[in-house]
Amino acid sequence: MGGIEFDQVSAGYSRRTPILAGFSLTVGAGETMALVGSSGAGKTTVLKLVNRLLVPDAGAVRVSGRDTRQWDAIRLRRSVGYMIQEVGLFPHLNVADNVALVPRLEGWDAERVSARVRELLEMTGLAPDTYGTRWPEELSSGQRQRVGVARALAGDPPVLLMDEPFGALDPVTRRQLQDQFLRLQSRLRKTVLLVTHDMAEAMHLADRIGVLDAGRVIWVGRADTILECDDPTVRQFVDAVTVASRSGDGHRRR
Repeated sequence: MGGIEFDQVSAGYSRRTPILAGFSLTVGAGETMALVGSSGAGKTTVLKLVNRLLVPDAGAVRVSGRDTRQWDAIRLRRSVGYMIQEVGLFPHLNVADNVALVPRLEGWDAERVSARVRELLEMTGLAPDTYGTRWPEELSSGQRQRVGVARALAGDPPVLLMDEPFGALDPVTRRQLQDQFLRLQSRLRKTVLLVTHDMAEAMHLADRIGVLDAGRVIWVGRADTILECDDPTVRQFVDAVTVASRSGDGHRRR
């Protein structure tokens, strides 16, 4: 369970000028797929279709084998963890209460919620006794992002959406959280759909990469094969990757 499928999807502000047109893509259960593309290519629209913030004008989007229009919208969204660049922690809730939000909405008992919060804070490198009672404003940007990871995983969703989650961080913190994500994913094996404009990040984190242009997938394949692609639009992203990435230090060993 947990796979995502886009089947000839068209969606956007109007049917005359859709953001996505004939968009098809499959993300396997337990796979990390990165979507790369310039601004306006349709990356965030793809994510909104998964948790039914948008519905397709044509075609179908399926999560865990079920059309999103057949899901109860609330149940679907609680089955999908969502991480964004600015995190979006609730300022009136402390760290523990932010992480506990979905489990409490799901009716978990207090003991189970507390155990889950401690587990996830430890998993993301935040000592529960130190950080659980802190307020979001007391945290660094990197710490807030770690809390965002914990909150997205709190209800144990099979699917995780990531919309440029590390884009606002300094390079050192960004790399630390990227590496932490890889460790978590190797343990949890969520179905992950990651949107990024950074090809080096996509190569580092993803099993496969899809390149979007004008609402269509123009290339999709394993992250370690994209350097061989000669499509000129794809090359624009590949050529922006650092020398370290080109030599193999910027993406995962497989």
